[in-house]
Amino acid sequence: MLHSVSPSARRVVITGIGAVTPCGNSAPETWAALVAGRSGISRITRFDPTGCTAQLAGEVKNFDPARLLPTPLHPRGSAGDPLLQALTLKDLKKFGRFTHLGANAAVEAYADSGLDADRSRISAERIGVNLGVGLGGLPEMEAMHDTWKAGGFRKISPFFIIQIAPNLLAGQVSLLLDCRGANMSVASACATSGHALGEAAAAILRDDADVMVAGGAESTVTPLAIGAFAQMRALSTRNDAPTLASRPYDRDRDGFVLSEGSVVFILEERQHAQRRGARIYAELRGYGASADAFHLSSLAPGAEGSARSMRAALARAHLAPAEIDYVSAHATSTPGGDGEEAAAIASVFAGNKAQLNVSGVKSMTGHLLGAAGAMGAFAAVLAVHHGIVPPTINLENVDPVCGDLGLNFTPNTAVRRNVNAALANSFGFGGTNASLVVARMSD
Repeated sequence: MLHSVSPSARRVVITGIGAVTPCGNSAPETWAALVAGRSGISRITRFDPTGCTAQLAGEVKNFDPARLLPTPLHPRGSAGDPLLQALTLKDLKKFGRFTHLGANAAVEAYADSGLDADRSRISAERIGVNLGVGLGGLPEMEAMHDTWKAGGFRKISPFFIIQIAPNLLAGQVSLLLDCRGANMSVASACATSGHALGEAAAAILRDDADVMVAGGAESTVTPLAIGAFAQMRALSTRNDAPTLASRPYDRDRDGFVLSEGSVVFILEERQHAQRRGARIYAELRGYGASADAFHLSSLAPGAEGSARSMRAALARAHLAPAEIDYVSAHATSTPGGDGEEAAAIASVFAGNKAQLNVSGVKSMTGHLLGAAGAMGAFAAVLAVHHGIVPPTINLENVDPVCGDLGLNFTPNTAVRRNVNAALANSFGFGGTNASLVVARMSD
């Protein structure tokens, strides 16, 4: 077996990445789109949005949930192992759409990590799961309500509850990958998967696990979700030009774009990963969490709580603000939120604004809600790994409120540069904040 490491020496690295997003059905496809500045936002096709003020979304396209079926992974042992439970089409019908998206991203991350080849040397009890979901199975709730109204109680599916419960993604992934350590789900609105990653890293640091499958998923492109956010006047109504609708920091931004998708990482204790010769994308150095205690749906003035989460993550990482090269911002494209977060970034990084890149990848992906934190971390991790900062697209005229802060919002074109360390933000309704610091591996 691969032996554990004493808690005082433990560090957390990222060895696998999976993604199913509006920009691509895999991590490489999604990253290529981000670097190219290619939007995944389009007119809604999952239902008829006629009559709604917002008619665009970031939908996952050309996605086949059944691609899980032929997976060659055998985490429970050899193909002949009686414990190995292969998935069937019947099993997939028990998944909600967020579980389809999240399970595919998790399997991609697991395959990418190379863990499968080493499973005989790793205790399943040392592998845990923390996969967050913000709203759960809203599409299935809406559909089953219609079924019940039309046909009565006998028409309700016996699988309905396991389709909608938010923690069932973590449960299904633990079954698929034979993860017998901690199995949990975080729900903290749009900070959900930022918290999931941070808490998963904490589990490794305190020696509760050597490997964690962590991230988030969401699928709420539904009439009720789109309609509710539209009624809040939170969504962009640029229906005639969907790819131009999400425009963080731009003077003409008019709201966010609701999206679906999943991003999942394999987090691993550093020496554990090194002993098996794993490829390491980056080290997860710091995690900060805070509450605004100000308002349920608006950031505190100057994003004071967000600034505290960033400072806490930097302190945990033992890095000074001047050592951060890139901030993957929450940057939803809302008129108020972008400016408040930008003010917080300018405050935290006041001494190195001239050397700092900031960007908002929601300009291309839209807002993945429960998966947004992991999406932001995805940009930060791969910026460190590849030395490329993805852009903020559709940034044509910087809002003076943002522009006067002196930050470089990386407009429209990716920037090749050395990224030794990056910070990723995610903030959510309820005044909840999460910040993560990732960095190149050091001795």
